[in-house]
Amino acid sequence: MNEFMTAETLATFAGLVAAVSIVVQFTKSIIKKNFGDQVVRIYAFIIALILTFIFAKSGQGIEGIVLTVINAILISLTSMGTYEVIADPRAEKEKLN
Repeated sequence: MNEFMTAETLATFAGLVAAVSIVVQFTKSIIKKNFGDQVVRIYAFIIALILTFIFAKSGQGIEGIVLTVINAILISLTSMGTYEVIADPRAEKEKLN
């Protein structure tokens, strides 16, 4: 493997999950500082949506748009879950009442 990230890699589910995770983790401190924690999930979805539309658009017309949005949701959820598993696998969330 001579290249770190290629368009072919970004056309795969795993490639998009990795790219979203990298971009979000690299820029998350800026987003959290300006907008707070709750916006990071929306930010991850927006990054996933942009990358999915550019590199892995599914189908044509309204069906393609809906499939691409659904895929972006899956990619953003997976990238957030991947981060939590790697960064803090034993973390227990506190439920606020």
